Amino acid sequence: MRKLFNTSTSDNAFSFAMLVLRLGVGLSMMINHGLDKLMHFAQKAPRFADPFHIGSTTSLSLVVFAEFFCSAFIILGLFTRLACIPLIIAMSVALFIANKGAFFGVGEAAGLFLACFITLLFTGPGKVSLDRFIGK
Repeated sequence: MRKLFNTSTSDNAFSFAMLVLRLGVGLSMMINHGLDKLMHFAQKAPRFADPFHIGSTTSLSLVVFAEFFCSAFIILGLFTRLACIPLIIAMSVALFIANKGAFFGVGEAAGLFLACFITLLFTGPGKVSLDRFIGK
């Protein structure tokens, strides 16, 4: 019972938790969203939202980069903190502009992803990552 209420964590437990978070966020949905947009790029480009007025094709390109390529980097634990930045921007736009800030409605998934990417930005990828091997 004492272990259940203990607030200390081991370094290995933290690294395992970061691995689970990276794989869960990257593989569960985000890379699938990006792959769908990448595979149907020509059909989606003309009618994709353009919140920054840079063109719908450019907006879709940036979202595909964030959702597919940056998610792949996060899964691998490669350039993790840097890869989180485009995803944080994309999920902020999805939550606050596309879904009008509806945390408890249609924007729920974007809000959860945003929280996960902000967490990864501050904590880093953990020991089980390519970032750790590059850093050595």
